[in-house]
Amino acid sequence: MSIYTTGVVRYFEAWNATDADALAKAVAAAWSEDGTYTDPLADVRGHEQIAAVIGAAHEQFPGFEFRLAGDVDGNHHIARFSWELVSTADGSAPVAGSDVVTLAEDGRITSVLGFLDRLPGA
Repeated sequence: MSIYTTGVVRYFEAWNATDADALAKAVAAAWSEDGTYTDPLADVRGHEQIAAVIGAAHEQFPGFEFRLAGDVDGNHHIARFSWELVSTADGSAPVAGSDVVTLAEDGRITSVLGFLDRLPGA
């Protein structure tokens, strides 16, 4: 598996963790200590703040999981990919986006720049 794919797999493991302990461990495995996450709704730094954003997404969309939509593309420690937020009950995907991540030498994420491509009611 490439460094890009490994980083994105860890990213989705964090976004799909619902238990607080599992979420904390997954965020620490995916992001560097001072890693950042920025999208139109959030601009945070560090494991605790990133975990809080992920927890808020699960509160807003219970019973949904984040899934990769397409392939991961990468170069020079930068990866880009698209994703969907999918209902585990009926397969609907009301939210979709694209992210660009920068990876540290150890493969953990140093920054995420997220874009929301589809929102409910938009």
